[in-house]
Amino acid sequence: MQIVVGPPQSDLPPSVLALGNFDGVHRGHLEVLNTALAKARDDGCVPAVAVFDPHPRRFFQPDSAPFRLMDDIQQTDALRDLGFERLHVLPFNTAMSSMMPREFADTVLCGWANARHIVVGADFEFGKGRSGDVTILTGIGWQAGFGVTGVALKADAGEKISSSQIRKYLESGDVGAAADLLGRPWAVRGVVEQGDQRGRTIGFRTANISFGEYCRPRYGVYAVRIHVAGQWHLGVANAGLRPTVDGTTERLEVHIFDFAQDIYGELAIVEFAAFLRPEQKFNGLEALKAQIAEDAKAARIALSGPA
Repeated sequence: MQIVVGPPQSDLPPSVLALGNFDGVHRGHLEVLNTALAKARDDGCVPAVAVFDPHPRRFFQPDSAPFRLMDDIQQTDALRDLGFERLHVLPFNTAMSSMMPREFADTVLCGWANARHIVVGADFEFGKGRSGDVTILTGIGWQAGFGVTGVALKADAGEKISSSQIRKYLESGDVGAAADLLGRPWAVRGVVEQGDQRGRTIGFRTANISFGEYCRPRYGVYAVRIHVAGQWHLGVANAGLRPTVDGTTERLEVHIFDFAQDIYGELAIVEFAAFLRPEQKFNGLEALKAQIAEDAKAARIALSGPA
């Protein structure tokens, strides 16, 4: 997939462009994305997608808590797997946030992306002060020579599938409900960092990963699957502040079952399969060790599937 950051260096073939944030590339987003792919096939255009970087929420609220459902690599991979051939990464800065709708359409949609048709969510807003919507974009398209399709995001049992709702499920620990809306298990991607190595002293080595810009799930213990060193493994993870041994350092710690390799510096992907219990403080390392053993048993059961 061709990745174009900002203005292209040369003229690009005409596209059908899916436009949005697409954080999570969830089942609601698929309504928009698949509509764009089908339209591109029908019109003989390049299937393209455009996302903003940074996310407008981060630009307007730089001090807000981390909220991403996936990182840039996960998003790019998901869009490529769907069949998109071109990704426009739109630098969301002061200049772009100040563009009025017509300027944005002329400069970015027609100029940068060479879009012949735009597909957006029905609630899409754009331009300075969110002054543009699907109706305004359609009107601009009539004048500028591109078509517009606004797609209603998919509802699940009457509930709109949205990134906000997925975050709420994760914040409550309901990773199963989050996975249902995502269409896949929620996963954190990161490099395995060297921690204080306390896990080795109690017989439970852990792979430590920073949450970075990911939204924070409910603090607690989870059954997980982890891909590292070229393979998938099962494990149990603690997400939180480790109140028994620290209480201040936020971290995702994964104990990988039946695994003893040195993986510091390796890239890992951790899929959250089931919430087991809230994070809690124990009276010393022996009590913590005993509880981790129980957590590991519970995680193995949760990961074994139906009997």
